[in-house]
Amino acid sequence: MKATFTSRFFILHEICRLAKMKYIQAKSILTKVRNAPDSWFGLTYNMNLYRGCQHQCIYCDSRSECYRIDDFAEIRVKQNAIEILKKELKSKKLKGTIGTGGMNDPYMPVEEYEMLTRRALEAINMYRFPVHVLTKSNLVLRDIDILQEIGKTYSAVSFTITTAIDSLAAITEPGASSSTERFEAMSQMAKNGIYTGMMLMPVLPFITDSSHNIRTLVKMAADSGAKYIVGAMGMTLRDKQREYYYARLDENFPGLKEKYIKSFGFKYGVGPSYAKELKQLFVDCCKEHGLKIRMDFYKPQSIDEQLSLF
Repeated sequence: MKATFTSRFFILHEICRLAKMKYIQAKSILTKVRNAPDSWFGLTYNMNLYRGCQHQCIYCDSRSECYRIDDFAEIRVKQNAIEILKKELKSKKLKGTIGTGGMNDPYMPVEEYEMLTRRALEAINMYRFPVHVLTKSNLVLRDIDILQEIGKTYSAVSFTITTAIDSLAAITEPGASSSTERFEAMSQMAKNGIYTGMMLMPVLPFITDSSHNIRTLVKMAADSGAKYIVGAMGMTLRDKQREYYYARLDENFPGLKEKYIKSFGFKYGVGPSYAKELKQLFVDCCKEHGLKIRMDFYKPQSIDEQLSLF
């Protein structure tokens, strides 16, 4: 499987090796989702094995002050994560879907040699918990075998893809796999029987909010074997996240920051003025290509189904 990874991934690996990193001790790994399961991703628990993220997407909400991450570029590896995860899985009375990718990507370059995500999936499989992997990396292909095993309970892999143009993705999501690589990974997931689809979010005003981009992404997802696309026609902007995003706009899209300030002021949730029309276009395109706009979530087995296994 490694032979399918491009030279760009190995360049990222070298960047990872030289990056700022720390090893820390975690107190817990699984966090209960409020009002679980959530209506977007079907999650009961969030699992974060690292702090910080090497993908460094310019729009990432995890930079917001409320998450108390001083340096989002510094990667903190939770050295005791698997030991704690096993204890937590063993003690959980409520079996629900575990989500990855809430505060960082579980398959950023550091994962290739730390393998926390791989080992976490093995533990999740051992305790027969369902999982939903959200990622922007084709490194997830490495773990097809364990995802197939978890799939006997429930496994889903969702690829966040915001633009069909690789050169634009390299600006907005500089450390992630290219959009082309993500679609290729999606196709491999589908061919191996893994429930897979796309997260079309965020949609960046004046950058990725064209009807052409939405149509193209939906078609590419359908052609790559996606079963669903979950979309949101906007983005979030607050405090430190806004500051970082605006600085990147100044670097890469001169004059656009002023347009954001004029259009949105200090609003938290922002989107194009025609977001309603864009959402309808998205819904119509998904219907045209036979894609659901909501995922099928994990459903606990009934007593009769459990007995049938014996």
